[in-house]
Amino acid sequence: MAAPKSKPAVECRADRLFASANVVNPVEAALAVFFNNRLKLCDRVCVALSGGGDSVVLLHALHRLLNSRRPASSSSNILLSAIHVHHGISPNADAWADFCSSICRTLGVPLHIERVDVPRASGEGLEGAARRLRHAVFAAVDADWLALAHHQDDQAETVLLNLLRGAGIAGAAGMLAERPQSGGPHLVRPLLEVSRSAIEAYAAEHGLRWIEDESNRETHFRRNFLRHEVVPLMEAKFPGAKRSLARAASHFAEGAELLDELAAEDCAAVAMPSGRIGLAGFNALSPARARNLLRFEWLAVGFRAPDTRWIEEARRQLATVSGRSEICVSTADGALHAYRGELYVVGHVSDSDLSDLRWNGEYALPWAGGQVRFESVIGEGIARSHLLAGEVWLKRRCGGERLQADARRPRRTLRNLLQESAIPPWERARLPLLWCGEQLVWVGRVGVDASFVCPAGEPGILPVWEAGNPD
Repeated sequence: MAAPKSKPAVECRADRLFASANVVNPVEAALAVFFNNRLKLCDRVCVALSGGGDSVVLLHALHRLLNSRRPASSSSNILLSAIHVHHGISPNADAWADFCSSICRTLGVPLHIERVDVPRASGEGLEGAARRLRHAVFAAVDADWLALAHHQDDQAETVLLNLLRGAGIAGAAGMLAERPQSGGPHLVRPLLEVSRSAIEAYAAEHGLRWIEDESNRETHFRRNFLRHEVVPLMEAKFPGAKRSLARAASHFAEGAELLDELAAEDCAAVAMPSGRIGLAGFNALSPARARNLLRFEWLAVGFRAPDTRWIEEARRQLATVSGRSEICVSTADGALHAYRGELYVVGHVSDSDLSDLRWNGEYALPWAGGQVRFESVIGEGIARSHLLAGEVWLKRRCGGERLQADARRPRRTLRNLLQESAIPPWERARLPLLWCGEQLVWVGRVGVDASFVCPAGEPGILPVWEAGNPD
């Protein structure tokens, strides 16, 4: 799936489609209100379709709005599609994918099924790993808008769960109704103000079928415990509690927005020439502003809101670190490092992302959550003729490797070269190494071995490592 492609600008908004519709159903009404000032004619809307009741209702209601209620005079279309992420965790995963295919065939909506391999021992938990891979798929969807079916009850549960985790104002803001994705579609949740009961009523009115994820009833999961055990008790004692929690999320979101503006100002004030936060400037901030800046940086790279205890522990450790010292404070999503007076936020990399890969002339190979590109060049990089001398493999460091980075200097240990290049320790473990037979040819962030350098005027291959994890 590629990033959204450019298309002719059409300034006509989707309110032309919805203005004449006498929308009385709360689900369709919420969708009309949400999209009226966002969609342009010819926009592409993709629905994340799990096969559960919420996403089935979202797809069905959008399909009705964009087709049944569209004026015949409209010459342009909103293009609707769906995507189903096949996690392969449940034994019923194949049946769920088939069910989604059946619904989309009935509605005449194109469906893409994306299979992901969820690691069982990634350190982030099965749910966390599945969420990370699912959102990576979402970020690559070929559409302008990606619609998720989270609703008011989901929002209330999220706010409550985050408050219990101690996640602070950003976590208490719950799920955002709209969030841009770098290079991908806008992620939107148009049903956040619609209750679960209204969605169930819509499904009953239209005779919709859906699938039930058997794990949704397992109360050892914290969210399920809140949903089935805690929230019903709250509603019994405080009628409208879910609605109140969801409404509170919007107030917290306003506060979080103001704190983000302050964090952006602080970030600019303490930034180093590299663009990273300088440790000295960070430690000069008040404790509250330092915590706010850490939270801002953590969320900016797509990690979940960290709890307050983690934020304060990280700030406390950073306050005691000298410019040449190193620290690392981790969560399930990633790690915060201080190295040579600068702060780094780095995502975790699983062993499966560092597996040996044979290069057979491909333009790119995946590596450490990113990729290594192999660009055809003239007079630079690796001499193409040298790479034909044996099998070419991309591998991780094992220790003891040696490389001649400069023809005027002797071959040296890779460890010394990395230290001299000021490559952070955590990055050294994920560097890609290119081998031709038994010889080390190239190391990411370091360069080509002198004996493999391409002579002037000859065809060469230039490896370029694009790291996928934020740093």
